[in-house]
Amino acid sequence: MPISPTSELHLRRELAAALRLAEKFGYSEGICNHFSVVVPGPQERYLINPYGVHWSEMRPEHLLLIDGHGHVIEGDGEVEATARHIHVQGHRANPRHQCILHVHMPWATSLTMVQGGRLEMAHQTAARYYGRIAYQSFGGIALDESEGKRIAEAQKGNPTADIFFLAHHGISIGGPSIAFAFDDLYYLERAAKQQVLAMSTGRPLQIMPEDQVKETARQYMQFIDFQAQKHFDALMRINGL
Repeated sequence: MPISPTSELHLRRELAAALRLAEKFGYSEGICNHFSVVVPGPQERYLINPYGVHWSEMRPEHLLLIDGHGHVIEGDGEVEATARHIHVQGHRANPRHQCILHVHMPWATSLTMVQGGRLEMAHQTAARYYGRIAYQSFGGIALDESEGKRIAEAQKGNPTADIFFLAHHGISIGGPSIAFAFDDLYYLERAAKQQVLAMSTGRPLQIMPEDQVKETARQYMQFIDFQAQKHFDALMRINGL
């Protein structure tokens, strides 16, 4: 019998795969950063990676099941403080973000480190994020609930944003599914790399006309759900996940 795509078992498999794939592509940073997904049901529950387990060794059984207070319901290990504050508050602020991925991946993070750093609409890959990005100021490491709430409130106030550039920090991505969020993660890093490499030539970026960007974004969004799942399934398959 096929496993339901909303079952905890299925979500564990996909979230563990997302973490291992993120490590493969160079998106991880030591044992830091964190991915989470909502577990459907009458109670507030999330799956999240435990602190101290390297992403390359992550398996479905390693993931922690936590409640809305960040307390571990099932699993061995602890939730990193920043993970607890960023993710629980983020899911609550935007219920449409069933999955939240937080990383310090190098190319996208580099844009949070320069004055006026933005993902510019200079390539078709960037256009898929048109109208979906928010830029937030730095409030220090999220070691307490207040910083998590500050980030979440800014996200809540921007109902079309799925991609969050956190100044001097990193990136958070929210999506309706693990596959959708990971697809955004993958292509965001590619778009950022393309931009930084183009900027390194010292020549000005050639920005696409806004009407062209809007139309390209519309074209992307027509098939993004289907494409994201197919892409994620293929990545899992070729990597034996």
